[in-house]
Amino acid sequence: MNIYNAYAARSAKTELEPFSFDPGPLGSEEVEIEVSHCGICHSDLSMLDNDWGMSRYPFVPGHEVTGTISALGEQAKGLEIGQRVGLGWFSHSCLFCHQCLSGDHNLCPTVQSTIVGRHGGFADRVRAQWTWVRQIPDGLDLAKAGPLLCGGVTVFAPFLIHNVPSTARVGVIGIGGLGHLALQFANKWGCEVHAFTTSDSKEAEAHKLGAHYAHNTKQDGALKKIAGSLDLIISTINANLDVSGLLETLAPKGCLHNVGAVLDPLQVPAFGLIGGQKSVSGSPTGSPTAIDAMLEFSARHSIAPITETFPMSNVNEAMEHLRAGKAHYRIVLTNG
Repeated sequence: MNIYNAYAARSAKTELEPFSFDPGPLGSEEVEIEVSHCGICHSDLSMLDNDWGMSRYPFVPGHEVTGTISALGEQAKGLEIGQRVGLGWFSHSCLFCHQCLSGDHNLCPTVQSTIVGRHGGFADRVRAQWTWVRQIPDGLDLAKAGPLLCGGVTVFAPFLIHNVPSTARVGVIGIGGLGHLALQFANKWGCEVHAFTTSDSKEAEAHKLGAHYAHNTKQDGALKKIAGSLDLIISTINANLDVSGLLETLAPKGCLHNVGAVLDPLQVPAFGLIGGQKSVSGSPTGSPTAIDAMLEFSARHSIAPITETFPMSNVNEAMEHLRAGKAHYRIVLTNG
C-alpha cells in the first residue's frame, strides 16, 4: 500500500484537514512528484468553495507544484528520477486528438485538471501524466517557481497567442497575483507597458515591476488620455470590466484579452469592435510547450513572483490570508 498524506476539505467552504489516501498503482504514463513546494492560487479558493460547481469532496487543492520526481511509469517519457519538475493546472490530456497533435494540449476536449476530480498538490506527493510534468530550469528557485506553473503561464500565453511584437504597447489590468507577473513579462518582451489600477498606492510598485505608465481608472478621463494607442490589454481581474471604455483605448486591430475568471457575462458593444476591427478574447493556462517557453524566458530574464511562504501544516492560515486579500502577491506552501 502506497499512502499519500495531504490536506483536504470534506465539504465546501470548510477548513482543510489531514487526509491520507492510497492512489493505487502508478499508471504507465504517470509520474509521481515528491512535493517540496506548492503555490496557492485563487482558483484553489474558488474550487474549495465550489464557486464553479465542479468540486468533489474530499477535495485536495494545489496546482502550482514544484518538487522532484520520485517514481516513473514505464511509458513516461523524457524524465528521470530525482529531476526538478513542476506541475500546473492541467494533469492529463489524450495525446491523440487534433488539439494535442497540434501542440494545444491545453485545449484537448478531455483535458483533466490537477484539482478537478483528482487530488492536488497540498500533499507530500502528487501524480500527473508525464506530458504535464515540466522540467524546472536550473536558474529558477523551486521555492519561487510554483506560481509560474499556473499564474505565470496564464499571463504569458497571450503573448504567444497574439504573436505580440516587441514594439507593441501592452496594457495589464490588475496589479495582483497574475498582473504583477504580466507586467514583468511585457517589460522583458520589449513592449511599452501600461498598468491599470484603481489604487494610487500601487502605481509606484507597478513601475518597479516594469510598467512604463500607470493609469488609475477611477480618475475621470484616465482612459481617454490613451485612446487608440494599445495593441493588447490583458485583464487579470475577476471583477466586471468597463469593456466599452477599454475598447476605446485599443489601436485598430487591438485585442482585449481576458484571463480573469469573471462569473458575470462581459458586456461587449458591437460597434466598439466593428469600428477598429478590434476583438475580445480569452485563454486558459498554456500548453506544455508554452509552459517550457515561459520557464525558459523567466530564467533568462530573472523573472519571479513576489511570494509569501507558509508551512504546509499552516495551510488554513494561508488560505484565510488569501481569502482576506492580504497576499502579496502569491503564497507558497513549503513541505518539511
